[in-house]
Amino acid sequence: MASGPSNVLFDDLFTIEDIDREGKKFDRVSRLIARSSNFDMGLTLDYNMELYPLKKDEKFSLVLASSLVRGGAGAAADEDDRDVWRPDGKGRRGLEEDYEYVMYGKVYKFDGESGDVVTAYASFGGLLMSLTGSHRHLQNIVLGDPLYLLMRR
Repeated sequence: MASGPSNVLFDDLFTIEDIDREGKKFDRVSRLIARSSNFDMGLTLDYNMELYPLKKDEKFSLVLASSLVRGGAGAAADEDDRDVWRPDGKGRRGLEEDYEYVMYGKVYKFDGESGDVVTAYASFGGLLMSLTGSHRHLQNIVLGDPLYLLMRR
């Protein structure tokens, strides 16, 4: 990870181990289970499979960020510049330009904070994520904070 002020809270490469292991509950939503190569993190993630079709054994990069502003949250010049992405296509281009699939949500729970292994849970409009591994790799993720999830193959 980058040193200094950065809006990137987590970054790793994952390999999909399974998709919809417990069956499909919704038409357009699938749940993947993946393991990361660098930090040995476990990921369970709901995603829109029509917008972003994925297959077992496929690899993807996953970034969790506190904002989409390039160069970190401190790079925003003023209050109006904080929210980079706008549905009308106007505004500055941010991290979302480098990724194929982006979701916005909130961290709502942590488990196992007493030991070395912790799980961070986030909800992206009802699509859920759990990320499990060493607390060292999740220390920048804060309960209640907004979170951007960015993926690319």
